[in-house]
Formats: sequence, structure tokens, C-alpha cells
Amino acid sequence: MASLVMDNPGIGTGRNTNPAASQTAARTGFGAQGTERTDAEIMLAVAAGDEAGYNYLVTKYHRQIIHFLFRMVHNEAVAEELAQEVFLRVYRSRESYRAEAKFSTWLYRIATNLAVNHARDTKNERTAQTLELDAPDAESGTMPEVADDDPNVEQRMLREERMEAIRAQVRALPERQRMAVLMHKYQEMDYRQIGDVLKLSESATKSLLFRAYQTLRERLKEFV
Repeated sequence: MASLVMDNPGIGTGRNTNPAASQTAARTGFGAQGTERTDAEIMLAVAAGDEAGYNYLVTKYHRQIIHFLFRMVHNEAVAEELAQEVFLRVYRSRESYRAEAKFSTWLYRIATNLAVNHARDTKNERTAQTLELDAPDAESGTMPEVADDDPNVEQRMLREERMEAIRAQVRALPERQRMAVLMHKYQEMDYRQIGDVLKLSESATKSLLFRAYQTLRERLKEFV
């Protein structure tokens, strides 16, 4: 099993170096009659011994999970390590998996718990900060606009200052608000999905996000 995650260089880096495995993974999304299977159905098949189904789910979600974890821990190497652990936990939990919620909701709950635990364990340590100068706006999810395709030095400095301010204020949000914003804007999850991950009602999730965005607008008003 572990070779599917730990010993496959394609899985570890987001690149698939085995074309045959890629083709198998692509076919795994469909049942015997050619009908598309849900991720939950594939995971139930994994519990019954379908290793190709597991590889398909890893291939489908690995890069998304790394992006999500990076925005939680702000360190690419740590994000990749945690992503490995996420999928190992998925495999280890295969026999106890119950399709009571979307597979992606269950997956993000595992990733969220790992990221939170990591943050608590390392809260007094200085972690490397990797800047994404083209990161989307925390409120709108859109890319920052500049006057032309070749901004001058002043424009670049202003853009970098704005994006770093946004990232800093998102990081400064209370834990649940930060997780909700990351899932809502960067993973495009809806209120119900976020609520399932955070174990909140849909109305409580809306309220949580409202408070988060209200805080961001207030703290970033000089950049709006």
C-alpha cells in the first residue's frame, strides 16, 4: 500500500511518472457498465481491496490537498509531508470508511486536523514563509490587476505589499475563521461542505465567514 504514496515519485511531486498507472487511474472512475462512480463508491471499493481505486483518488486530490495545506502551514515541504500523511490515513481508515458525507469532505477534514495539529505543535517555531506574489485576493478570489503587462517598480512594490498584507491578515484570523476562508475562497467549497469539515451547521458557517470577511475588510481597508 505505502508504495502508492511514499515510493511513487509521481505521487510525491504531483507528477505521474508511470503512464500505465495513469491510464488505470483514469479508467477507475467508471464502473463495469461504463457509468461514472462517485468518489465515495470508489473509496468503498478500496475498502474491499481495490488498490487501483486508491491510486485514482490520490492522483485526483493530491495537488489540491497540497495547495490547501500550504495555505495552512505556509511551508511547501511541510505541506507535501502532511499530504503524504493525509493519504496514508485515508488508506489506513479504508475499512472503517462510511459514505455518510462526500469523500472530499472527509478528506479535507483529515487534512484540516493534521494542519491544525501541526500549527499547535510548532506555534513557537519560526517556519519558512514562501511568498506567492500572484496569489488570489483573499476576499474576491481574483487575481490582482495592474495597469499593464509590464508593471514598473512602484506598481510591483505596491502589488507585493498588498498581497503580503492580505496573506498576513488571513493568517492572523482565528483558527476556524482562517480555515473557513481558505476552504471557501481557495478550494471553492460551499457553506454545507465547509460546515461538514468544521462540524458546524450551515448557518453557523455563514456567520463564521461573515465575521472573517468583515474583519479582513476592516483590517485591509487601506488597500481596497
